[in-house]
Amino acid sequence: MDSVTQTMTTTTGSNALTSSFTTKKKDAAADKENLWSAILNEVQTQGSTKLPSNKSVLVLGDNATGKTTLIAKLQGVEDPKKGSGLEYAYIDVKDEYRDDMTRLSVWVLDGDPGHTNLLHYALNETNYAHTLVILTVSMTQPWGWLEQLNQWIKVLAQHIESLQLDPKEKEAARQRLATTWQSYCEVGDDLDPGSPVKRTMHNNSIDEDDLLPLTEDALITNLGLDIVVVVTKTDYMTTLEKEYEYRDEHFDFIQQWIRNFCLRHGTSLFYTSVKEDKNCDLLYKYLTHRIYGLPFRTPALVVEKDAVLIPAGWDSLKKISILYENMHAVKAENHYTDIIKAPPTRKAVSNRETEVQTEDEQAFLARQQEILKQGGQVRGESPLRSQGASAGGNKAGPRTPGSAGQSSPKKIDPKLTPATPGGEGVLANFFNSLLHKKSGGPAGGPAGAASPGGGMGTPRTSNGTDALMTAEKLAVRSDAAAELDRLARSVKKDIDLSQSEC
Repeated sequence: MDSVTQTMTTTTGSNALTSSFTTKKKDAAADKENLWSAILNEVQTQGSTKLPSNKSVLVLGDNATGKTTLIAKLQGVEDPKKGSGLEYAYIDVKDEYRDDMTRLSVWVLDGDPGHTNLLHYALNETNYAHTLVILTVSMTQPWGWLEQLNQWIKVLAQHIESLQLDPKEKEAARQRLATTWQSYCEVGDDLDPGSPVKRTMHNNSIDEDDLLPLTEDALITNLGLDIVVVVTKTDYMTTLEKEYEYRDEHFDFIQQWIRNFCLRHGTSLFYTSVKEDKNCDLLYKYLTHRIYGLPFRTPALVVEKDAVLIPAGWDSLKKISILYENMHAVKAENHYTDIIKAPPTRKAVSNRETEVQTEDEQAFLARQQEILKQGGQVRGESPLRSQGASAGGNKAGPRTPGSAGQSSPKKIDPKLTPATPGGEGVLANFFNSLLHKKSGGPAGGPAGAASPGGGMGTPRTSNGTDALMTAEKLAVRSDAAAELDRLARSVKKDIDLSQSEC
């Protein structure tokens, strides 16, 4: 009986053990099946996820800070066209891993403070949670950064306060931004794009216990929006060095100040140059990373002074303090505008000739009338007559009756003029014709002969001259006649000499 009982007990124990092994095997198979199902479901979910089309970027900054040019570069447009007020554009975004494509809306607000009332079209209750903000400053005017950045942060904060947002939505946006900073994990370029080492808010497996506390001075001002501060036109640094005597410690001082600003407001920082194509592609990739969660594998860049890149969550006061080692003439505690001062304004240099302003006609005539009253109505010496007198070397002296009003004709040296009918003979004929014209008719004509027009001619004196002819004209006539006689004698003498030689 005892042996039977023992046999039954052994059989029962063996069956129980077998059943236990079978149950465990089934559970393991079920767990394995559930694991593969979970993986398949995750892959299917990721594969069916499309890039959202409701995302947007708002660009703020003063005029001439390169906003339009920067967006055109991100679009791939070579000839940007600047508008006014509130401009709209879009950037094509493509996800190469999922072969998906969407459009990112871009709003560019004019730098004129009078256009801030247009902000509600670009940032409102509907797209608040889906908007990223870019603040631009230009390296051409680093002395204006303090005022510009503080002003635009103030404008943005006031606009957000004016929106009718649910307090829970505001708090959720602020908490999301803080978590992004706390969950930042540094990566390198050599990592696989699909590697999950870069923890983001798109990974729902992050436990609150794994989050690091915020670094000192980080996110003191939390607007709940992703903000990227972009310094444009960094190629102008060479001009600052040449014309304004900037040194490396000036640029280090500028960098430490703006990095402190970004740390306090929880923003990223990019130094860009469209002209030299610096950091523009990285800015595009970073925007798609922050907005759509696409991979971004580039670590922080702080070595090159004109190509700085600081992702949100990377910086800290300790890292910023490294710049202090090269700052000897300036201190980090100095006020920004005490070190980076605006240069004195220079007068605009124009290549055009100075424009001559004409005097008012009435004022000119009045001034001439005063001159005439003071000096009398005596006609001044002609500049041409003065030049002729000075060129001849003769000073003006008392005029003789024979030379009044006109000097005697210049005597011609016979040796300088060839004695040919084409030389002095032509001159003689010329003076002869003058004498005929002056006498009012043919030489030796009757006194008082009628004019060709049928009227009476000019009364003549007994010697055949005009009665109205002045003594001065007579003197000129006699001088011309004497010159004519001299020329005739000279021509005859030269002709006789030439015939005798033959």
